[in-house]
Amino acid sequence: MAPESRPVALVTGGSSGIGLELSRLLANDGHDLVIVAQHAGRLAEAAGNITSQYGVRVVELAMDLGDPEAPRHIERALRSGGMTPDVLVNNAGFGLRGPFVELDLGQQLQMIQVNMHALTHLTGLFLPGMIGRRRGRVLNVASTAAFQPGPLMAVYYASKSYVLSFSEALASETRGTGVTVTALCPGPTATAFEKRAGLEGTALFRSAVMDAAAVARYGYDAMRRGVPIAIPGWRNRVLAQAVRFVPRALATRVTRSLQERRAS
Repeated sequence: MAPESRPVALVTGGSSGIGLELSRLLANDGHDLVIVAQHAGRLAEAAGNITSQYGVRVVELAMDLGDPEAPRHIERALRSGGMTPDVLVNNAGFGLRGPFVELDLGQQLQMIQVNMHALTHLTGLFLPGMIGRRRGRVLNVASTAAFQPGPLMAVYYASKSYVLSFSEALASETRGTGVTVTALCPGPTATAFEKRAGLEGTALFRSAVMDAAAVARYGYDAMRRGVPIAIPGWRNRVLAQAVRFVPRALATRVTRSLQERRAS
């Protein structure tokens, strides 16, 4: 495909984990990429590997989505480069483990900024153009955390509930426009998330941890089909549905137990 005719995909958190695997899938399907990540070194390495393997154009944007102005900077960078995204992947996000009152409040507010505000802002900047062109796909990475409260990760679970609800609503609003919106809701996945969140040694990450490439493939296929909610892994699908049929208090207690550290 000629460079000027290739579709463009914007991927946040695209230098590692699920975001990197999604970037590879998009490149394999002939998309030029704009990948956003906080760490310039990892971003450059990822961009170089994708370019050499798939022969597509990769634009690197080293930005911290904790900065409220970052989405506007991203939009301006794409406009100045003459790139119009046909696919938006809102993958960037992070979590923190611990009681709400003991965690740093500034970091938790930054989590809200990255997980919710930046995702909403980027969607608001690029979704109207997709609808106007009557083509486009949005993939928002939520989590199985979206389906119940999460003691010891209260803000993270709440932020992912927002992402799921927001995505489902947009999937309904965009029906018939040529644009689809999908929420990818992975369970525990082998990425850097576990270490940054402080989840090492918890029951949550002791079994049924999925591979990032498998999660990305499941979400990518769901996005291409226009499926509103994609939950990879049969255990994750069962658990996500099970919380509908148990008392809310019980689901909350079980979730807390999964986040508590166990002795080796």
